[in-house]
Amino acid sequence: MARIQRKRGKSTPKISTSSLPDIVFILLFFFMVITKMRETELKVRVVVPQATELEKLEQKSLVHYIYIGRPTPRYQALYGTAPRIQLDDKFATVDDLPLFVENHKQTVQPNLRNRITSSLRVDGDITMGIVQDVKTKLRKIGQLKVNYAARKKAEIK
Repeated sequence: MARIQRKRGKSTPKISTSSLPDIVFILLFFFMVITKMRETELKVRVVVPQATELEKLEQKSLVHYIYIGRPTPRYQALYGTAPRIQLDDKFATVDDLPLFVENHKQTVQPNLRNRITSSLRVDGDITMGIVQDVKTKLRKIGQLKVNYAARKKAEIK
């Protein structure tokens, strides 16, 4: 009679990890594509007004943003509650606008510099005095393409 022998010392097969780097890189690429990096940290409160006739900006690389609003509660102890101008990540005055615009022009190709647009993101509760000062300074330095940011007005059905 034949003896049936048990196979001893045999363990379960190991899991193949050869495709693991591919999976990791696919996930990394996926998150890199869908993540939108915030360009600036808002230090002023900006709730743009509503509008009915809106146009989308074509080339966002040709746009620089000027934020005007009251400082957020985090910065009110230091800067007060009066309306302030924010350029990039710092508070500024109207006199800082020429340098800001010139720095942005240096990052753009020379043949596209005449197409640069200044986009004003102004809080709806701000008086027009500071906005008029900004527009006057932009006009003096030759920056005539100015855009006002707004959000689409909700349609009532």
